Amino acid sequence: MDSARSWLHKFQPRDRLRSNTRRRDSMDGVEDDSISEEEASSMTKQKVAAAKKYIENHYKEQMKNLQERRERRISLEQKLADADVSEEDQNNLIKFLEKKETEYMRLQRHKMGVDDFELLTMIGKGAFGEVRICREKTTGNVYAMKKLKKSEMLRRGQVEHVRAERNLLAEVDSNCIVKLYCSFQDDEFLYLIMEYLPGGDMMTLLMRKDTLTEDEARFYVAETVLAIESIHKHNYVHRDIKPDNLLLDKFGHLRLSDFGLCKPLDCSTLEDTDFSTGDNASGSSTGERRTQQEQLQHWQKNRRTLAYSTVGTPDYIAPEVLLKKGYALECDW
Repeated sequence: MDSARSWLHKFQPRDRLRSNTRRRDSMDGVEDDSISEEEASSMTKQKVAAAKKYIENHYKEQMKNLQERRERRISLEQKLADADVSEEDQNNLIKFLEKKETEYMRLQRHKMGVDDFELLTMIGKGAFGEVRICREKTTGNVYAMKKLKKSEMLRRGQVEHVRAERNLLAEVDSNCIVKLYCSFQDDEFLYLIMEYLPGGDMMTLLMRKDTLTEDEARFYVAETVLAIESIHKHNYVHRDIKPDNLLLDKFGHLRLSDFGLCKPLDCSTLEDTDFSTGDNASGSSTGERRTQQEQLQHWQKNRRTLAYSTVGTPDYIAPEVLLKKGYALECDW
């Protein structure tokens, strides 16, 4: 059959063959062009959206810094006026403030990197990386460097958790949680430069003392409550509260750490029916069970206000997490 087809093919007019080939090629070319144009259009839209977001955030941050700088100058001028300081001293203090502001802006423009730090002792190692004590070469200040391997995070699907941890540390300014000073990355790793707490953790303290006195227990429980409340105010749930994640500074004060399992929640739309149990968990007055479609709609509605993942440390995991009916900030308490 193939040989007969090729034999007939030889007897077709060459012009007709050429026109058919040209038409087929042109049609193929049009299809390829249309596909490539759609792909290019989609990629262009993504790049435009990313560039727009970057520019908006950049100028928003610039305007915010400028406004804060003006407010600091106005505040200083008001304090100097109330303190009845001489005009010469006022000018000197305002010049000193401007000098400090310029130095601060220069530091902000400097891009930090791992070469700016001297790596010292390793103090912890996890599934994605390690934590080391490091010393900044220019200032000599000591920090804790959390080094996370990108490929391992991608393989285990932990990118969102790391992003949530970084966002929480950057957003929440509290003396009750570990401070984040800066973050940067290279081709293989992410780096979080955090406050170094030399006092160890609460688990070590409990093992050393065995039993705390009533005053000690009251003190640490109160500071733990303040630490949890500080992140709840920003609508973050920690989901891994345990003695190992309660660190102590050199003065013995407590700091909450390890926000790898934290999750942002929109708590403004939570309702009492979101936490009801039994057959009428949907909040219906008739007590009827929800259909599969209603359950899907309920989950889609609350996926931003409730967490459903079973995460945490088995010895300390909350009952609300194990019920798998959705939970919010109460699981930390």
